Amino acid sequence: MILFHTGLQEIPQPDIRYGRKNADFGQGFYLSPDREFACRWAKEREDRSSVLNIYDLDEKDLRIKFLWRDEEWFSYIFANRHGQPDMFTEYDVIAGPIANDTLYDTMGILTSGFLSGSEALAILRLGAEYTQWAVKSEKALSRLHWHGAEILPKEEIALWRRTVQEEEKNFQELLAAKMQSFE
Repeated sequence: MILFHTGLQEIPQPDIRYGRKNADFGQGFYLSPDREFACRWAKEREDRSSVLNIYDLDEKDLRIKFLWRDEEWFSYIFANRHGQPDMFTEYDVIAGPIANDTLYDTMGILTSGFLSGSEALAILRLGAEYTQWAVKSEKALSRLHWHGAEILPKEEIALWRRTVQEEEKNFQELLAAKMQSFE
């Protein structure tokens, strides 16, 4: 399986302990099987170029937990974001949808307590679904092989930033309509 990670540097040897513990799938090295989605994370910096790192993952004998936009997924994300112990420590890799509130500005409404769990899940199901893979174990990390990196041109980064802005605008419209349906 080919996977992508966008950042500000080449990462031939990722660290699964680097990064936020309160991310969707807890601490780990996050990748996407979707090159175009991975490019959406590119940022323009005067002093650094955005880099698309390319890997392959040998899935043989790895314990992979697949999640979908359902209650189990929502519970896992909610628990990780609130610093609770990882529910799936027996897995080497967690694969599933990215929570759209990390993609689009929802003003913290999903974790504010203003919405019920079912309402928050309904909002998280809105819009496009993008997949992430979180490499969580040393075993999985040993099966992740770096193939190299591409420097993303500024023109391509600008295109992806415009794409994200348009998606966010569309999402905000869906969010407003869904919020009105809760009244």
